[in-house]
Amino acid sequence: MSDVQSDIFISGGGIAGLVAAAAFAKEGFSVVLADPNVPPSEESDPLADLRSTAYLEPARALLQQTGAWAPLAPYATPLEALRVVDTEGEDVAIRMDRTFVAGDLGEAAFGWNVPNWRARASLTEFLRNAENVTLRFGAGLANILTREREAIVTLSDKSRVRTKLAIGADGRNSALRTQLGIQVKTTRYGQKALAFIVTHDDPHQNISTEVYLSGGAFTLVPLPELEGSHASAVVWMNDGPEAVRLSNLGPENFSEAATKRSASVLGKLTLASERRVWPIVTQEANSLSSERTALVAEAAHVLPPIGAQGLNTSLQDVSALINLAVEQPDSIGSRAYLSAFEKKRRRDIHARAQAIDLYNRVCRSDAPPIAGLRSLGLRLVHDVEPLRKAIMRAGMGA
Repeated sequence: MSDVQSDIFISGGGIAGLVAAAAFAKEGFSVVLADPNVPPSEESDPLADLRSTAYLEPARALLQQTGAWAPLAPYATPLEALRVVDTEGEDVAIRMDRTFVAGDLGEAAFGWNVPNWRARASLTEFLRNAENVTLRFGAGLANILTREREAIVTLSDKSRVRTKLAIGADGRNSALRTQLGIQVKTTRYGQKALAFIVTHDDPHQNISTEVYLSGGAFTLVPLPELEGSHASAVVWMNDGPEAVRLSNLGPENFSEAATKRSASVLGKLTLASERRVWPIVTQEANSLSSERTALVAEAAHVLPPIGAQGLNTSLQDVSALINLAVEQPDSIGSRAYLSAFEKKRRRDIHARAQAIDLYNRVCRSDAPPIAGLRSLGLRLVHDVEPLRKAIMRAGMGA
């Protein structure tokens, strides 16, 4: 089998990898994307990611630029406001309730929420018909050899790709990062998150709601109606053993527990999907690049699911690579190109990781002094207008 020549090779067919493929192809670069798995096309698929992502304005702008927003738009729900509710006690009593409104910044919405499995399926279909893109699902990265002028990638089916730049977008256990010998720093919290979909009595009114109690956030993210019922995607962070216990409850008991934990902010919740459980960590790669290679998304950084920062930070990585490529197309994969990428992204990634780490530690604590500080801090952030607007701009990617 002869070697394939390509400007860009991408390891990983998740959302970030697919968006990177679309963005580079739009700018006229040839792309080969490989992933050992075929993206799920149904919500019930065991590999389907039941989380959802709010695409903040910079992320949506990137997708619009590539033409990839159009297939996602029919499934996108605008997030016009963010409601933050602090609770206390076994009865989950509300002690602080504030709403941040996108209109305060002159924006129609903070972001547009799309279920992850749906986004991945739609982006995959979009790329099947795109010029300059070759999709190699069912073939993962097996080996990479880098030289001054190129990288030679060997896939699990023994085929090879010669490329100017190899991008690792293959998750927190990145095969490309492992091949390069790049180490990571991981912070573990003893937390796990449950991801699932619920229907509920009251309309969400395009408001995303975060309910805080010990263990972490319970986040309700608006979805379109599900068979005539109001619906939201939920990420429920909790101490690990409690998350496992909850995941093993029957649907009726689980729905009751979720309703109570939500402080009934949307009325009764009813489980409407499978449940997925995954560990909560903060992880940063010691380097974002090596010879002819770059790491993006969870191959480079993993963040707790707070404030829609995870995937949006990942797509900022992609934007940085694209912008550098457009500025100097002949420099792709060179030492200068990769040094500029590292410089552009390292500080922002670390700052966001540190901020979310602190926020998670404060928000999961049930110690009275910390819980009191949490409630006071949330009030302060909301009630002081200049601070509120600054925090909202930062959350949207500024």
